[in-house]
Amino acid sequence: MANTIKVKPYMISELAKYYQVSDKTFRCWLTAFTDKLGKRCGRYYNIKQVEIIFAELGTPKTMEI
Repeated sequence: MANTIKVKPYMISELAKYYQVSDKTFRCWLTAFTDKLGKRCGRYYNIKQVEIIFAELGTPKTMEI
């Protein structure tokens, strides 16, 4: 049974864990659409940015939305 993931502000390390990749790999994935994503607010991606990440990369397979 998959867990439910909330759309809330996340750090890179948290998102990388959901996608089951390293932080470095996840950062590389994000470079493809950095212009659409914009800058982080401190260490966190805001809710809108997290929605963009899920739209671009898909929902993590270990999660349900």
